[in-house]
Amino acid sequence: MTNNQNIKRLPHQRWQIAPANIELATKVASFTNISPIISQLVINRGMETPEAAEKFINPESLNLPSPLEDFPDLAVSVELLESAIKNQEKIAICGDYDADGMTSTALLLRSLRALGANVDYAIPSRMHEGYGINKRIVEEFKSEGVGLILTVDNGIAAFEPIARARELGLKVIITDHHDIPKELPPANAILNPKLIDESSPYRGVAGVGVAYILAVSLAQQMGELKGLVHPMLALFTLGTIADLAPLTGVNRRWVKRGLKLLPKSTLPGVQALIQVAGVQPSEGEIESNSQSDLKSKTQNPKSLKPDDIGFRLGPRINAIGRIGNPQTVIELLTTDDMGIALERAMQCEQINSERQKMCEEIEQEAISLVEDLYVEDLPKNRVLVVIKENWHHGVIGIVASRLVERYGVPVFIGTFEGEGVIRGSARGIPEFHVFKALEYSDDLLSKYGGHKAAGGFSLPSDNLESFRLRLSDFANQCLEIQHLKPLLKIDAQANFNQINRDLFQQLNILHPCGIENPSPLFWTPNVQVIQQQIVGKGHIKLVLGQVIDNQRYEIPAIAWRWGDYFPLPSRIDVAYKLGENNYNGNNNLQLELVGVKIPQQVENLFTASKISQTTKFEYKQRQYICGIYQNGNGAELRIKNSEGKVLVMQPENKIGLLGLSREDAKQVDLSLPQYDGIIQAAIQALIVVS
Repeated sequence: MTNNQNIKRLPHQRWQIAPANIELATKVASFTNISPIISQLVINRGMETPEAAEKFINPESLNLPSPLEDFPDLAVSVELLESAIKNQEKIAICGDYDADGMTSTALLLRSLRALGANVDYAIPSRMHEGYGINKRIVEEFKSEGVGLILTVDNGIAAFEPIARARELGLKVIITDHHDIPKELPPANAILNPKLIDESSPYRGVAGVGVAYILAVSLAQQMGELKGLVHPMLALFTLGTIADLAPLTGVNRRWVKRGLKLLPKSTLPGVQALIQVAGVQPSEGEIESNSQSDLKSKTQNPKSLKPDDIGFRLGPRINAIGRIGNPQTVIELLTTDDMGIALERAMQCEQINSERQKMCEEIEQEAISLVEDLYVEDLPKNRVLVVIKENWHHGVIGIVASRLVERYGVPVFIGTFEGEGVIRGSARGIPEFHVFKALEYSDDLLSKYGGHKAAGGFSLPSDNLESFRLRLSDFANQCLEIQHLKPLLKIDAQANFNQINRDLFQQLNILHPCGIENPSPLFWTPNVQVIQQQIVGKGHIKLVLGQVIDNQRYEIPAIAWRWGDYFPLPSRIDVAYKLGENNYNGNNNLQLELVGVKIPQQVENLFTASKISQTTKFEYKQRQYICGIYQNGNGAELRIKNSEGKVLVMQPENKIGLLGLSREDAKQVDLSLPQYDGIIQAAIQALIVVS
């Protein structure tokens, strides 16, 4: 085939398909009165008994211990805060500039003020100070007459600033959820779920979860809980989802409640954010005490879904922390004036648009750099280090995540900060530990931090090449070639005749989905691409078809940001989420593609070490001969009819050739039925003889 511009690579992926457990799925289905396919999805999420499945489906059935029992310092924290409120001692909150930190700060500001506290806050500058409480903030608090410091979403690793605060006579309560350092700061009280028993249902809460537990416990102690829970739960839900906290255990229970409260929240800031973001509440879940009433488990009043927060509300909050002033979000979430709330929400919208534009520009520049300089060496280096001047470090972490999706390797991305310093962000893959990689490069770095999946770092620019080599050395110790593809964890196979509104409604049983409870991922083998076109900013809109028992089932699909893979081949295996297209008020089911690959049998034919033998076959009462042949561009299928005309196709190409010779052949669309049918017949004939 000579038309090279039509040869497009497919997404570079590895698929991990969960094994079916038919026996347990049947038991779970019987016990919970849900369908076997939904039971299998619940099993895939770690529920190994029918009883565990029931608690997962109905998290309200969990027996929660009192947080006072599980958090050793919670009683002391409540006592310190109650005393400060009664004595009108000034309290200062030190927050963080990400969504978790800002929602935590707003939650405690609102609740403490409602309880009569004299309270203010500070958030360190992302650009000039970086993450966490520091000595400047401590000394500023002291000069302002603060008596009690309350950190949120930070502080667990801030030994020196906390020691300075105690030296100055300030009391300190740390609320945080980050990893525990070797030496704890000398605070009066520390609330951190990583310090409590691993079996505790509170173990997975984010910073905003710790703030919520503290605020509720304090309000209960003071007998002032009425009217506070719903506003706090709304902020807890925003922060928990935006921070990618695991949606299991108590997080699942409280987020499930919060998603139903958000659309009717009394907080002007939440209403303004929903309005400006254009989020439309959709059908979610209601509680049901009846195992037999499946309908009541899957159809209910309007609520939000985690994706509404994760993709619509959260980014508008996070954008401020990345490139704006966090005070905008704090005012948005603490004001009781709808006019101010709308102004701040519009500022969030504007900043988020700037952030999106910035991300697109940096991503395209980064891709160009990688394609020009690094892509050929990825199998050898097994890590990507991309550095360029004039990139905004507040958004390069987002770009790093996109590069991981694209290239399937750990990504370290940075920009020059002036004075010979590079500042960057890192994102990993499952088999690669980002923080350990940074530790491995300790002597080359000025500063670093993070965890398994992500991190931040700075280093002298003179150390850049040594840093590249060190990271490559680390990556080669823990990564095999087969790891260098993005991993898709697929739940189950589904055929198009199973995909209907009833299945889509039943998926609500799994909501809220998120970290450790991902949206269900299905796959369907050997589907036909009937139509495809580019829409919007590089999305592929498709119609896919599957023939089952001589009947063709068709379903629309969308592949977000897949313009680089257009056009897709005429026959593919697809991995997808089930979604809805609400365009123009129509609610139509569609597949949201996350993976495609050449059907396995077809791939085996084209990648065989020796050329497959030719064979004859019959299609629509006509005789043909076909075979797999090699040419300069790889293997291709040739199908010849009795008149000498040859149809030529390559496995990853939607466009084929048809003619008596290659020189006079015309291009044809292989997804058209007359070509797709004969190609499938030829492939089946070759499979039989191979």
